[in-house]
Amino acid sequence: MAGSDKTATAFRTIGELAIETGLPQHRLRYWEQRFPQLRPLQRAGQRRYYRPEDVALVRRIHRLLNNEGYTILGVQKLLASEAAAKPKPAAAGAAGRSPLVQVRDRLSQALVRDRS
Repeated sequence: MAGSDKTATAFRTIGELAIETGLPQHRLRYWEQRFPQLRPLQRAGQRRYYRPEDVALVRRIHRLLNNEGYTILGVQKLLASEAAAKPKPAAAGAAGRSPLVQVRDRLSQALVRDRS
């Protein structure tokens, strides 16, 4: 099955991603070494599976390097600065949980209070 036949949420092998983006596989492997943000899953036999967010990052890196005139170092700095500016989710606080989980927890606490 070719990469274009897959849904947007499907994982892609390195071959499928290379065909889809027009980039050679060796360049994708090189970018994995240069950009720590690009980390496809690796299964047995070192087979790479690119998640949808990896695919989006590959496309962005390609655009920055080839269309916007960035250098490798420039893209590295840009991605690093964006990662540093991104707020970290709270480890155990309500801000780090989904709204549904927060509602469930409040209802559970209310039931415990009502039983007391």
